[in-house]
Amino acid sequence: MNRKAIIFGIKGHKLTRSEKNLFKKIKPWGIILFSRNVKNLLQLRKLINELKNAFDDEKYPILIDQEGGKVSRLNNIIDLSIFSQDFFNKLYSKDKNLFHIYYKIYVDKVCDIFRDVGININTVPVLDVMRVYTHNVIGNRSFSFNSRRVSKLGNFCIDYFKKNKIGTVIKHIPGHGLSKSDSHYKTPLIKNSKRELIKVDFKPFKSCKSDFAMTAHVIYSKYDPNNVATQSKLVINNIIRNHINFKGLLISDDISMESLKYNLLENASKALRAGCNLILHCNGNLKEMSELAKVIPNIDKFTKKKTSQFYKFLG
Repeated sequence: MNRKAIIFGIKGHKLTRSEKNLFKKIKPWGIILFSRNVKNLLQLRKLINELKNAFDDEKYPILIDQEGGKVSRLNNIIDLSIFSQDFFNKLYSKDKNLFHIYYKIYVDKVCDIFRDVGININTVPVLDVMRVYTHNVIGNRSFSFNSRRVSKLGNFCIDYFKKNKIGTVIKHIPGHGLSKSDSHYKTPLIKNSKRELIKVDFKPFKSCKSDFAMTAHVIYSKYDPNNVATQSKLVINNIIRNHINFKGLLISDDISMESLKYNLLENASKALRAGCNLILHCNGNLKEMSELAKVIPNIDKFTKKKTSQFYKFLG
């Protein structure tokens, strides 16, 4: 299984000849889809079939951000914008039985679409714990202000998707909830104590077991004042791997986000050196993808092993 340790986005509704040629040559680990790639069911199914045929792999990893709420990439097929994680938390608070009925229906219907078109990984749940000052980039994407509630609903989410044979990606590990800025545009700096981070923010990630996790582009100054979690050996080794005890594949958040202060190639290299297993590059810029292909190594033995386990899970 010779693949590059990177996940790419693509530009539009169709796979271009240039994209196909590049992907066949460099073999990225997976492809992530966004709203710009989704027109309707027929188009999406055709696009994903073309991707899987290009790699000659029916189980090839196809990811999407279908959280519900404001991060709903399937809205051109079905409007899921009211079904945020906060929506389901409020429903759980009112009526636990009704929550399980509604949430199972929601996940099952999303997974019906996934299976129909060929998506096999959803980047949920968001396990960031809300605060009154949390930046709106998280907002109602979070389940709750309460870490135990986030853990509980996060596990329901993972379990329902698992029963549908869809992989999940817990994010943004080890916790984005204390951030007062949007990491797409500015580096969030979290100065809160280790005690608070361990007691609140790290707890849901420790409680929820998933095959994949996505890192936070956030600086936790009490652990590493110089590097965001994505590029911090200290955070990845001491917190994510040892304290949280995450055993799966660690995916960087998008390396083209402005919270990362280096050029694109250095951002990727630093994340890999810090301990990320896979790099995420989302914008579909062909020139950037071609440049990244030169510096991204093939996946290592650990990633091959975990990928094989994921393929077995898919059945």
